[in-house]
Amino acid sequence: MSSKQDEQDSKPGTTDEAADHAETTVLPEDLQPQPLAELEQTVEEALAEAMATAEENWSKYLRVVAELDNLRKRHTRELENARRYGVEGLATELLSVADSLEMALETGVQAPAETLLKGGQATLKQLQAAMEKYGVKVVSPEGEPFDPEFHEAMSMQPSATAEPDSVLTVVQRGYELNGRLLRPARVIVAKAPD
Repeated sequence: MSSKQDEQDSKPGTTDEAADHAETTVLPEDLQPQPLAELEQTVEEALAEAMATAEENWSKYLRVVAELDNLRKRHTRELENARRYGVEGLATELLSVADSLEMALETGVQAPAETLLKGGQATLKQLQAAMEKYGVKVVSPEGEPFDPEFHEAMSMQPSATAEPDSVLTVVQRGYELNGRLLRPARVIVAKAPD
């Protein structure tokens, strides 16, 4: 047993040598202990820097909140104006139609029927042009297959000439606004003869 102990004692790196080696290890310069005054100054500088950053971030936050509030108020005003005056262009276009109708009524007693008819047709063209300008399209499906999404069937009528389930007659035209149905066309649908 003593020979084993002698071998261990003679080997380099025994526990006593490791302890001596650990005590002599030199720390890098940035990890050397600092005097207390220097440490306090470093902490105060870091704190001052953090406080300045926090103050700057708080100011940015307040500016963003104010901008968002202004944006929300402006959006609300614009939305309200769009609701109030969104039909201003259409209303302006309809004024000329109203003027034409008033003139027709004023001269209607004295004018011959043919003149009144031509005036009525011109007024209708004005109205249709104004509606088309604002995306209102006429739905007049005569001869087309019946589509319950765009047509309202008033009745069915036997027909030898028209395809079954097609629109035989349009009772009242329908209208779309930019592809969205405003009013379905009221129609009479063809069915096979009895």
